[in-house]
Amino acid sequence: MRVQKLTFAALAVVAGLSLTACQNGEDDLGQTAPSSASSASSAGGGSGSGGTNQDGGKDSAGKGSGGQGTAAGTGSNVNSKVGKCRTDDLDITASDSTIDGDTEGTVAVEFKNGGRDCVLSGYAGVDLKTSAGSLPAQRTGEKATPMTLKNGKSVYFGINYPLNKSGGSGVRITALVVTPPDETKSFSLEWPGAATLPVTDGSGSPVKVGPMGSAGQGEG
Repeated sequence: MRVQKLTFAALAVVAGLSLTACQNGEDDLGQTAPSSASSASSAGGGSGSGGTNQDGGKDSAGKGSGGQGTAAGTGSNVNSKVGKCRTDDLDITASDSTIDGDTEGTVAVEFKNGGRDCVLSGYAGVDLKTSAGSLPAQRTGEKATPMTLKNGKSVYFGINYPLNKSGGSGVRITALVVTPPDETKSFSLEWPGAATLPVTDGSGSPVKVGPMGSAGQGEG
């Protein structure tokens, strides 16, 4: 009888250890980071050059429209990784930042994050729609530093262009098309800068775009 009691006690201990191991295993599986995605559809817009994308004082603003962009605010959050900023995550505005006495005009473009934290890296694609056709901006070549754009925060970049001091009518600017870095979905804005560009010989784009954070305001 003593042998049987010892055997039963040993079995009880083994069963208890086995139950504890199973419970611990369930806790580990339950620590997987959740993933969520939402999609938004919009119409219109255009395709910019792509991001990897004298009168002034006007602002133009809006939320991503047009193109094939997917999903507002997704930034894939699997395994605690922050995904890239999508066009639909961003409230995009532009304002004239030209200072009296400047030899060039400057427009500052703001990306304000309206979704979850996401990553921006590189240059936005910028195209000016003009009376002579589409004019893509050239990158300045400044180093682009990746950044995490927190929800509710903003980052700015600059567009520089020549002022039309020729006395002629020049080339009329009708719109600004912006494509966030690594996105294919573009957003069209009213151009807030000078109404015209000087006529050039077509040997290269006179419009330059800086990387994220290049407009002077930094992250807000």
